[in-house]
Amino acid sequence: MADYQFGNIENVKEGDKFVNRQALRDAGIHLAPVAGIDGNPRVGAPSIVLNGGYVDDLDLGDEIIYTGHGGNDPSSKKQIKDQSWDATGNKALIVSEMQGLPIRVTRGFKHKSKFSPKEGYVYGGLYYVTDHFEEKGKNGFVICRYKLEKVSPSETWQNLVKKELPLGNENSKRIATEVLRIVRDTKLSKEIKKLYNYECQICGTTISVRGARYAEAAHIKPLGKPHNGNDQPGNLICLCPNHHVMFDKGVFAIENDLSLVGIEGSLSLHKNHTIEKSNFDYHKEHIFINE
Repeated sequence: MADYQFGNIENVKEGDKFVNRQALRDAGIHLAPVAGIDGNPRVGAPSIVLNGGYVDDLDLGDEIIYTGHGGNDPSSKKQIKDQSWDATGNKALIVSEMQGLPIRVTRGFKHKSKFSPKEGYVYGGLYYVTDHFEEKGKNGFVICRYKLEKVSPSETWQNLVKKELPLGNENSKRIATEVLRIVRDTKLSKEIKKLYNYECQICGTTISVRGARYAEAAHIKPLGKPHNGNDQPGNLICLCPNHHVMFDKGVFAIENDLSLVGIEGSLSLHKNHTIEKSNFDYHKEHIFINE
């Protein structure tokens, strides 16, 4: 089984050129020898290669409208049937979108774009999948489409796989979010959601989009001024979007015994997750609307 690594590869920088697909594989950028989408539905897609495989691809540099795989005639390379969201690569991209995983983008010499090299391949940096949709392609068949947006230079992402929750950062900056809020998630947030299997600690529900699970990590004491909460496990809980918004807007608060104030219910807590109870007190005093 391939050992997939997400994010940038050590000693590889944007603009680096490679003579062929084997060179990409040797560098650890794209492990699949032929497929344009690297990865699988279990882990997501760490990398894609744009190399003229689909006529519907649109490359604007910082934004890419990418066509999923499947439906092409191996001989003519033309689309001859509909694509499926259940195809391995297509599902992997959905998982990357839902879990906010970065994707390495490489452009090949066959890709018709001003950003592509005249020969070989060039590494184009990290992107996020921010949307997916289906439409009828130029050849008349249904295609799976993905919108990818480039990661800004100020953002960083590392793939740290640990069995225990990482400590996080004492001093955390507010993370910009868009589309599904998860798109600019931190590594710690992902670990919290994995710990709870993407199930809300209030209602126990999860959102499944084409088989990929989705939840949101909420900071009990908000990040940024004037609250200055930290990005650590003791200040994070896993919630569905509804309860996340309700919690952030002060509709309910959480008591130290995990019971709720403002709505009925209680907070479930995993045995490996320790909450800093003073954060509950802060939220109740400064955020909760006690009417």
